[in-house]
Amino acid sequence: MQNAILQRGSAKFLRALNNKKDVQAWFADHNAVAFAMVGRSNVGKSSLINKLLGAKTAKTSKTPGRTQAINVFEVEYLCNDEIKKAYMYDLPGYGFAKVSKEMIRNWQELINEFFLSLNEKILVCNIQDARHPYQKSDQEFYNYIDPRSINIFLIFNKVDKLKKQKERAALNKVKKEIMKEFKAVMQIHYVSAESGEKCEELEYALGSFLIQRSVIA
Repeated sequence: MQNAILQRGSAKFLRALNNKKDVQAWFADHNAVAFAMVGRSNVGKSSLINKLLGAKTAKTSKTPGRTQAINVFEVEYLCNDEIKKAYMYDLPGYGFAKVSKEMIRNWQELINEFFLSLNEKILVCNIQDARHPYQKSDQEFYNYIDPRSINIFLIFNKVDKLKKQKERAALNKVKKEIMKEFKAVMQIHYVSAESGEKCEELEYALGSFLIQRSVIA
């Protein structure tokens, strides 16, 4: 059985994709295995990236809309005692953001081109808030990307904040609904970027995906 684990501290920022032409040029020259991190603004996406790949990999902010481009990182993962490389894409948050309408339009064009460029070697990690799962903006995101044709891990962050049984029950109900409606959701993970709960399991799952898809020409 192959062992896979992301290498903390290995992330190297390569460049920012700021517009449609940047995305087109990038994918014309790069076809390595990769995973993309995307979620509602202020859902804890950057904190989770830092937990998985090392502190200060991604910038964090309490202000929604901090990430304004698709930031591309080179990351390393361990495969049978051999270090291999992949890409990680940090996408702008969808939903509410304190930015201009012009910037929102640019983001929409940017994200649209990115998802049109995806292939089976790229995993989309959709991060949601465990306390407020499957919000309207999350539903709109799934309808937009047509998840039947995209590999998806659904990651519920901030599970340490669930204090009441009814909150956990509501989350489990959403899980069943999503798995029934969206067949492309390969796995669902419950994590906490703050406490580290279940992050190691997610780390191995991401690495395993990279190994499996690295054999695709």
